[in-house]
Amino acid sequence: MIRRFGFEDEMFRNLACVPMAVRRKLDRAGVKISLKQWQALARHERDAVCHLPAGDDEERGAMREFLAGAIAAHQAGAPKALPEAEINAADPPAAPPAGLIENARAEGVTIGAGEWARLDPDERYALIKLGGGERSHNFRAALKELIG
Repeated sequence: MIRRFGFEDEMFRNLACVPMAVRRKLDRAGVKISLKQWQALARHERDAVCHLPAGDDEERGAMREFLAGAIAAHQAGAPKALPEAEINAADPPAAPPAGLIENARAEGVTIGAGEWARLDPDERYALIKLGGGERSHNFRAALKELIG
């Protein structure tokens, strides 16, 4: 079962965008696909990527191969390899990054050690991706859902 955040409800209806849990799996697998490549995949292929396991190196390798083949079959180019630093960022740090704290504060939300400790790795990853740098349009909804 794939992790579904409430702020992504609309996204799961048609999988027009890459869900957060899939983005994390792709990051952990060391692969980056564009939105155009994601949307080139048939719905059943997007569903497959959502549900493919990626817990160990072998599973992540199988996911990379599946994506490369499916994207190539749709003549949508090839996935890109991520640098090691981005792969490592798929596993969130023990403390909230300064940029995330600042962006949350701009939204009127405090993220301290206590709030961060209550979040699981998927939740931490989502907040960092949505608000650790430039704020995404989903950042405010994610803060409300995950921090309160």
